Amino acid sequence: MNRKLAFLDLLCYGAIPFLIWKYGREPLGDYWAILLSTAPAFIYTVYRFVKERQFNVLGLFIISSLLISTTVNLLSSSAERMLWNQVFLGFGFASVYLFSMLIKKPLALYFAVDFAYLQGYPRNDSISLFKVKEIFMGFQYITLLFALRNVFQNLLKMWLLTRYGADGYGQMIIYMTITGWVFSGLIMAGFYLNSVKINQFLKTNMEESKRVESNK
Repeated sequence: MNRKLAFLDLLCYGAIPFLIWKYGREPLGDYWAILLSTAPAFIYTVYRFVKERQFNVLGLFIISSLLISTTVNLLSSSAERMLWNQVFLGFGFASVYLFSMLIKKPLALYFAVDFAYLQGYPRNDSISLFKVKEIFMGFQYITLLFALRNVFQNLLKMWLLTRYGADGYGQMIIYMTITGWVFSGLIMAGFYLNSVKINQFLKTNMEESKRVESNK
């Protein structure tokens, strides 16, 4: 992630929502302040989606998550109920990641296939390669990290809600941003380590093919 994207992420997912909450709470009330604070992240994510043309599994997952989250927020009757609904929804998304692992179709693998496709590699070739046992297990672990991120962040949000109610929303934004960055770092490290395994596998296969050709 380059510095510009990192700055925009911090701005749209952290700084602007926090400022909307802090200065919009008194004139608008808790419910509308929280609802409006989710708008920058929504608009920014849609912008990134369209700009990067992620019309694939990753893009579909992002847009579906946004639509479901926004619908839940709009249907919530109060600020505190909205936050609790977000917690339950977060656990629901975690269960989707875990279910994909259970059926041996980890979402992280298909996210990687989408990325490889943008680099010019055919989807079917990438899927076949990524399903090699050693590589496949790496994607299972990365998908587990996605699930753990949702579980950890929503347990933290539950604790803050139980202790402070909607008054703790400002702290939630800060904590969610920090923990989100930590888990994003772990997930990126996971993808990097798995890419090293992929390169080693391809190198070994290439050397083996050359050895077979030379012995003919």
